[in-house]
Amino acid sequence: MKDIKTYEGTFTDAAGRYALVVARFNSFVVEALLEGAVDALVRHGVNTSDIAIYRVPGAWELPLAAKRIAEKGGVDAIITLGAVIRGGTAHFEYVAGEAAKGIAAVQNSTGVPVAFGVLTVDTIEQAIERSGTKAGNKGAEAAMSAVEMVSLFKQL
Repeated sequence: MKDIKTYEGTFTDAAGRYALVVARFNSFVVEALLEGAVDALVRHGVNTSDIAIYRVPGAWELPLAAKRIAEKGGVDAIITLGAVIRGGTAHFEYVAGEAAKGIAAVQNSTGVPVAFGVLTVDTIEQAIERSGTKAGNKGAEAAMSAVEMVSLFKQL
């Protein structure tokens, strides 16, 4: 393996332009994800002037906004942030599944990395745990995925 050239993103070459697409629904959780994502970007050297935040109604709208931003150009990565919390109906499956598929489709059709920072949880407690308490901050984790992809793409 030592003779095989390997390409890998790092967390030390984070310079780039980042778009954060943020769902307003379940904002009590999503705002903590946003804070975690911005904090992670800034801590890794991204200038705040290279971060733009786009707000959408909910997770359902994340893919369309991300697609428009990617097609417009001018960003190196997009970070989608939202929270879909299971309720007593099938609504959860439709929204969570279509948001995930749509976000993946944006990344695959545009070539712009799109980090998935959408919580899909069974309870409010799980959402709170994943937005900055016991289970870390999934917004920060999504931001770090974006940083790694931006760094990798600079090598390609």
